[in-house]
Amino acid sequence: MKPIIKVIIPAYNEEKSITKVINDIPTIVDEIIVISNNSTDKTEENAKKSGATVLKEPRKGYGYACLKGMDYIANLEASQLPNIIVFLDGDYSDYPEQLTQLVAPILNDKIDFVIGSRVKKYREAGSMTPQQIFGNWLATFLMTIFFGAKYTDLGPFRAIKYKKLIQLEMEDKTYGWTVEMQLKAIKKGYSYTEIPMKYRNRIGVSKVSGTLKGTIFAGMKILGWIFKYSLK
Repeated sequence: MKPIIKVIIPAYNEEKSITKVINDIPTIVDEIIVISNNSTDKTEENAKKSGATVLKEPRKGYGYACLKGMDYIANLEASQLPNIIVFLDGDYSDYPEQLTQLVAPILNDKIDFVIGSRVKKYREAGSMTPQQIFGNWLATFLMTIFFGAKYTDLGPFRAIKYKKLIQLEMEDKTYGWTVEMQLKAIKKGYSYTEIPMKYRNRIGVSKVSGTLKGTIFAGMKILGWIFKYSLK
């Protein structure tokens, strides 16, 4: 039986990139769900033209957008519920065509959770800022120290079994979404792995790492989740 795979793409003013992202997603995907996170440009229009289901989430925040997509999926008929959920950014920094590699461990090896790791040798120069690189190192180092985790990245390109995702009871509304998922997966004993992924300079300016405010708040949120769980 063919697995049902749905992709959730949070997008805030990604009119220049969203069509490219959608067009490069492999045909094994059943549905592409773009959540316009209060976009003021043609993100929604371009996503619809490219065949995506488009939802609106006026509350700004990566987690808010992801939760909107999950709520939409939860209200589908049982026959339409997915086996796998893939999260992908709308800025074209990832290579959507690598989705088949991302989901392969789930389909072939029964792994619960897979992260696309933005390894240095496959990363385009300048595609991650120094603060992103340091932040990823610090967060994954702390997760290793506190939880024995084997993560190397907080990469947003990730795949997880739908039923396992629901059991995580995700709640973060903003910058802590990725680290919350990884911490909760560890706590629940999920099997997980990382797949090395190519990574390029995004189209447009990052709303997180591209601003001092975004960088500071993201860092605080990520460290907050780690220390919160280390005390449990």
